[in-house]
Amino acid sequence: MSRKKAFCELSDLQQYSQQLNEPALAWQFRQAAWQATLTAPKPDFAKINYRPWATLNGQLAVDSTTAEPVESSAQISQVAGRPVQINLSAEAQAAGVEALDLVAAWQQWPDLMEQYYGRVLPAASQQLAATHYATVNSGVVIRVPAKAKLTTPLTLDFSENGLDQQLNSQHVLLIAGADSEFSILETRQTLGDQQPSASIVEELVLLAGAKVRFAAIDQLALTTYLARYAQLADNARLDWALGIMNEGDILADFNTDLNGQGSQSEVKAVAISTGSQNQGITTRITNYGQHTKANILQHGVILSDATLIFNGVGHIVKGARGSDSQQENRVLMLSRTARGDANPILLIDENDVRAGHAASVGRVNQEQMYYLMSRGLSKDLAERLVIRGFLGSVLSEIPAADARQILTDTIERKLIDGQRHRDRAQ
Repeated sequence: MSRKKAFCELSDLQQYSQQLNEPALAWQFRQAAWQATLTAPKPDFAKINYRPWATLNGQLAVDSTTAEPVESSAQISQVAGRPVQINLSAEAQAAGVEALDLVAAWQQWPDLMEQYYGRVLPAASQQLAATHYATVNSGVVIRVPAKAKLTTPLTLDFSENGLDQQLNSQHVLLIAGADSEFSILETRQTLGDQQPSASIVEELVLLAGAKVRFAAIDQLALTTYLARYAQLADNARLDWALGIMNEGDILADFNTDLNGQGSQSEVKAVAISTGSQNQGITTRITNYGQHTKANILQHGVILSDATLIFNGVGHIVKGARGSDSQQENRVLMLSRTARGDANPILLIDENDVRAGHAASVGRVNQEQMYYLMSRGLSKDLAERLVIRGFLGSVLSEIPAADARQILTDTIERKLIDGQRHRDRAQ
């Protein structure tokens, strides 16, 4: 049986924490986050007006259901509010990879949680983060030991519960040990057709020399605050490949801090906005350490009456000598009523560095269209082929063939739906 409570008072949160059998340390963190919701500033994202969305409005509710988990072939999977399923591969187990449900992690790994939970995105830093930590109701903690080398990806499959009206608040914490090397393949989707809201925060901590490839396919159909935050130590490397194929209104907040000397990160993100949805995507890489390298590539397509905004922020702080920050933000508009922005932002506080950016908002290349249509292809098919080439930078980075096909099929479906909507409007 499902029980929902609106968290209007601290006593409600305390009761829920007790129901989960959270240890005192977890309750103290939740309590501090609740206090921060009253004082923390609302985050600002250039040209993105998210404040009317349900991410800050509506009831802060959680579901204490004990329903049976949904079957999944992924090594780690969870439907929001339900137990985590953990079935690590033989290779991962042999390498010493461990994963626990969020509550179990507080109980069994208190020192690790106190050290890393809420470290990359602090609860007091802004109101969306504080709300998340106060109301978190599901999640998983994964730790990969030092020097572990995995040849096949760790697969994560998460579903938001759209079957009833509640806030889904999920947290993922990943600690990559020193000199470890592995890939993550994550998929996210929504169950049901109602419109709850969600708060999803993923924190990645890469210790010295760790190398991680993180690929994600997002297909969320609800109003969501989606934060992916990472911190890198000396000579660590993190490569993101993000397919942002959502149906709902999404506030995406992607942040990577290159704290250690010689650390590197590359973000490749593609997005499609259709119908009347809003997607605001801010990708930020900050060079703190010396000789660090950052690269952001964001490509997006907008159809129908949708909105898609890319903010790319490269920040080289004082003292980060010898660092490099590059970015490219490009948007294709396929409708007269669509709205798109590509905003490159460079903040340079050091002299001995390299930095550059490129940005464009335009329409499909007509020479490419003419060439394909002269070979007998219809206008719509030619248009989709050009767009698939435009978005191909992320497709090639997905580490599993079946996942690449899922992303390819999702891109094709969203483009066809958007073209049909546009043709009807015309």
